[in-house]
Amino acid sequence: MVADLYTVSFAAMGSRCEVRIAAPDGDAARHIAMHAIDEVRRIEQKYSRYRDDSVVSRINAAAGKHAVACDEETAALLAYADRLHATSDGRFDITSGVLRKAWDFRNAVLPQTSALRDLLPLVGWDKVLHNGASVFLPLPGMELDFGGFGKEYAVDRAAEVLAVMGVRHGYVNLGGDMRFLGPRPDGAAWDIGIQDPRDISATVASIPISRGALATSGDYERFIEVDGRRYCHVLDPRSGMPVSYWRSVSVLAPLAITAGSCTTTAMLLEEDGRDFLDRSGLSYLAIDHDGRIFRRTP
Repeated sequence: MVADLYTVSFAAMGSRCEVRIAAPDGDAARHIAMHAIDEVRRIEQKYSRYRDDSVVSRINAAAGKHAVACDEETAALLAYADRLHATSDGRFDITSGVLRKAWDFRNAVLPQTSALRDLLPLVGWDKVLHNGASVFLPLPGMELDFGGFGKEYAVDRAAEVLAVMGVRHGYVNLGGDMRFLGPRPDGAAWDIGIQDPRDISATVASIPISRGALATSGDYERFIEVDGRRYCHVLDPRSGMPVSYWRSVSVLAPLAITAGSCTTTAMLLEEDGRDFLDRSGLSYLAIDHDGRIFRRTP
């Protein structure tokens, strides 16, 4: 007997999210899904910069004052951030979130040059002191922001919760970052569309996926347009200005945190992003500023 598919929708991390799994009935699906949803909300509560009681907020509040002790999970995420910084030539920098104070993506107004000039000295992962047991931001006003991989980490943790509970068919989707636990109940792959970055009602490709993860970064997620030019939310930590080479980058990887980190790194590396993607060995689909499509398949 082939089990039915059930979708449990919820909101988290500022995104529309869903758990879609095969289960005997709707009640069973909701019971199983809630364990995964609880894990997503645990991570959001622990690492959201919007919560005063989060680990990230405590670290940021102590900037220029004292080090903050890290538990094993936080230390592992900081070590991952360190690797991302190294492999991206310093472009993937979790201290660059402070630049959001200069950018307002709700209104089509560019930041004052002085605002960026004042914030740029606060950016620099190489300034941060961390040793696996504690982390210290040496300059008052410095901040950490796990937004570059926090949602993808939550996707993976939620998927792992479902796997432990015996789920073999389904996926977790947090705002478009997806982790697949297995094919549809009948064995068919999931058919996932890649959005056209210039037409929200259209797709540019369809990707069959049974297991693994898919993530996409693009200049259409949050942006403003000023004098006909698009400024997206992915900011170069060296200048504080948005990147502009890629319209969209999608990556398939075993883990969502890997897929998401690769898409963001490729966006940040701009014209060098394609070489980075090729070296990764992962499958990808990337659309450049002229609309040209580049892809690598297994």
